[in-house]
Amino acid sequence: MPSYVAFLRAINLGANRKFPKDDIRSAVESAGFTDVETHINTGNVRLSTAMRSRERIEAKLEAAFLTDRGFEVPTIVFSTTELAAVARDAEELTSPELARHYIWLLKQEPDADAVEAVHALDKGGHRAVIRGRACHLLLVEGYQDGVADPLRTEKFLGVATNRNFNVVTTLARKWC
Repeated sequence: MPSYVAFLRAINLGANRKFPKDDIRSAVESAGFTDVETHINTGNVRLSTAMRSRERIEAKLEAAFLTDRGFEVPTIVFSTTELAAVARDAEELTSPELARHYIWLLKQEPDADAVEAVHALDKGGHRAVIRGRACHLLLVEGYQDGVADPLRTEKFLGVATNRNFNVVTTLARKWC
């Protein structure tokens, strides 16, 4: 049975959006998915299903999360093959001069206009590289520490969630 990795957006922020990883696992299992595992408390979950449509998997998970939590949880799903490719791209794009490498995981692949707009934001050695449904933010020294998107790329990317290089590559090694 195929395996997928789901990335939950905007959870465990503030007092009203709590969704501990054990509760995530229970909600995913209650929705009928199997082989469910979570990784750290930022909304990373592996699951197996006979479903083949990424959009249907996302919709089923989002409905389960809304029922369980009472608030919407945008969810971005990658097949393990897709996530492995994102991690390979991350490894290829990283370099010693980077201070940070964040990866926006996107619900939909951006169109050419969005890609052009994001690339136009590159400045001061900071740059964004879009490959498929992933946008790699490559930040050199001098970026705003504590700010995951100093180039303000998210507004051009649609529904997305951000993870750092270490989380993405660790999940790929662990689950792909």
